[in-house]
Amino acid sequence: MPHNKPKYTLFKNASYALSGLIEVIKNETSFQIELFFMLLMGVVAIFLPISFGYKAILLISLLVPLMAELANSAIERVVDLVTKEYHILAKHAKDAGSALVLVSIITTTLVWITVLLLAFNIV
Repeated sequence: MPHNKPKYTLFKNASYALSGLIEVIKNETSFQIELFFMLLMGVVAIFLPISFGYKAILLISLLVPLMAELANSAIERVVDLVTKEYHILAKHAKDAGSALVLVSIITTTLVWITVLLLAFNIV
């Protein structure tokens, strides 16, 4: 029995990932807003008078909300594919995806606060 699964290669996988990223950037307002703020905060991190290690932590932490928003977008698309009608499980799935984004933003904020307090010897 043949499988209905395409053969994957490193380049095909990369092109699928890039295609997904471009689609989310074009169609998800939340992702666009978060991307703007993460790029802005990235510039701020680069110009802060702190060590490279602290800058690296700040910059890497900015990726967490973007990854969460990508996962949330995937959840929303799958739920919308399965049903257009209101269903409590669909609502719970979408709410859980939104909670993931919220927790990621809180986590990144706490990382920034902690790193800046340490970097500037406030604690």
